[in-house]
Amino acid sequence: MLASAKNITDEDAKAACEWFAALPIKPWIKVVETDTVPKTYFNTDHERLPLPDGGTEPIGNRIIELPQDVARSVNRDPHSGYVAYVPKGSLAKGEEIVTTGNGGKIIACGTCHGPALEGGGDFPRIAGRSPVYIFRQLHDVQTGDRTGSAIKVMKSTVSHLTNDEMLAIAAYVASLGQ
Repeated sequence: MLASAKNITDEDAKAACEWFAALPIKPWIKVVETDTVPKTYFNTDHERLPLPDGGTEPIGNRIIELPQDVARSVNRDPHSGYVAYVPKGSLAKGEEIVTTGNGGKIIACGTCHGPALEGGGDFPRIAGRSPVYIFRQLHDVQTGDRTGSAIKVMKSTVSHLTNDEMLAIAAYVASLGQ
């Protein structure tokens, strides 16, 4: 791949970028609000999977992402999606925070990420992303582990959020890709 990339012209690179950007985004994550989740374990590839013997447990204050089809996921099928289990009430709480800036306490997400949260300029698409990924990014900005050109704005916004609020934001934003 590196040898091929070295020989590509600027025109070809631009054409490839435009082609990939025009591809429709397929829903990858289905967000489900629940009080209980399947009991899980991590396999040797560090993938969270439901226990083969079954069983459930309270979700508590967690996001649990599991493959929709375990066999396809374990076999690295790139077309196998995921279910993200989130605590009940997360979507409504997240929508309120994202759309109103938590009643004006923070900058509403659409101010920078666009009205549909599909990004633009220096601000990435966040709609439909994995809620675990979104939560991790918010947490890393809050703790200073994430840096970059647009982080100042994010840092001032995220510094006021609790873990519960970040979980709700992540759940809601992920649900926008369904």
